[in-house]
Amino acid sequence: MTETTHQQPPAAPYGDGTRSPEYRLAQKSLSGLREDLFHDAFAYRPLPPRRTDGPFVRRLPARLRSAAEHLPHAVVGAVALLALMAGTLSSGLPGGDVPALLIGLLCALPVLTTLVRPVGAFWLSLAVTPVAALIKSGQGDWPWMPGAFVCHLAVLVVVALRTRPRTAAWMWVLTTVYAFLSDVFLGGSYYYTNSGPMMVTSAFALLVVSLWHVRHTAQQEVTAQQTVTAHERSRRTLLEERTTIARELHDVVAHHMSVVAIQAEAAPYRVENPPPELERAFATIRENAVAALTELRRVLGVVRAEDYEAPDAPQPTLADLDALLANVRGAGLEVEKVTTGAVRELPPGVELSAYRIVQEALSNSLRHAPGASARVEIGYVLGGLGVRVVNGPAPEPSLVKPSPGAGHGITGMRERVTMLNGEMTAGPTDDGGYEVAVFLPVPAVHDRNDENRGNGAAA
Repeated sequence: MTETTHQQPPAAPYGDGTRSPEYRLAQKSLSGLREDLFHDAFAYRPLPPRRTDGPFVRRLPARLRSAAEHLPHAVVGAVALLALMAGTLSSGLPGGDVPALLIGLLCALPVLTTLVRPVGAFWLSLAVTPVAALIKSGQGDWPWMPGAFVCHLAVLVVVALRTRPRTAAWMWVLTTVYAFLSDVFLGGSYYYTNSGPMMVTSAFALLVVSLWHVRHTAQQEVTAQQTVTAHERSRRTLLEERTTIARELHDVVAHHMSVVAIQAEAAPYRVENPPPELERAFATIRENAVAALTELRRVLGVVRAEDYEAPDAPQPTLADLDALLANVRGAGLEVEKVTTGAVRELPPGVELSAYRIVQEALSNSLRHAPGASARVEIGYVLGGLGVRVVNGPAPEPSLVKPSPGAGHGITGMRERVTMLNGEMTAGPTDDGGYEVAVFLPVPAVHDRNDENRGNGAAA
């Protein structure tokens, strides 16, 4: 008779193969302990100066305000001196002053170490505590003699202030473990153990520090939220102002430009047998009015938009300059265009700015020097683009009077040039005309790409 045994598969650690919540919590806790107190424990982390923008410190004189920056360092130094005195004066060793001074120095050293290596100071304080007690040779309190008591309590508070509440909790747990093991294994020869007072006092001190951390974190979050709220309020106010401006522009400018376009289209039909020149003039007026309305609607769309994304409509470039010159010639301005250098594609911002500068300069020529001739020079040079628009003086016997301006056109051109880190000069010429000269720099991107390709090929 044969016996059949069925081997059961190993049970999963928990349910569907995952670890239990208790195991994960313990693993997370041990990971936090390793990160807070073991990983790079003796790293150099100097105590930074105190901020002097508080409501009280900023009212102090300059000398006191400068000294207040090092107030935390002075407080730690005073506590270290207190630990030195407590360890020296309370030892009462019969062997002389040298062992007593040694205990005092051992008690002061961890406190001073918190200024540069806070986590390492905690471990140093735990190591100093039994050494100081052994030097005292079984006399007095156990496991913390008075100097060691002051030292360890000060170290706990300073390190908790410089780290976070989780680190404070781990330091208190390790201190409790150390106190328990000291009382069980080495506390039999002492009349009194002060582990209880140390645990209670340190618990209250670390609780106060943890509450301060929580309050400080809450204040930082509130300040950050207030900053975000103020920023959003400012953006909303700006958007409302821009919407108001856009509405006013649409109601005023768009209305009048629409009237101009309609009247220009209907004007030839009001005159019997109008001459061809008059029909072309009215057609040019209507085309300009319609183009201005299109540009106005596009600009108003950008102004009303909450985000500052570029419009979907294509922006004019130097390739559209011939159409602009033809439009200006139809308005009665004799203009000549001269292009020098190798024509190449430029960045969109440079192309748009150059087009707008030529457009504004020719518009100024039409307004301020009616009947004059103009010359547009476009120079493709190494490292940039040169633009020069110059017009001659207006003829004396002119049927069209020049219209005064507010100077916003020149200001707008300068703003465009400054935005591109370019240079601009504008002023009257010797013959009574006006000249606008602009240089827009263009980074040598293609040269750098060729150099990189050459280096890659050489490699």
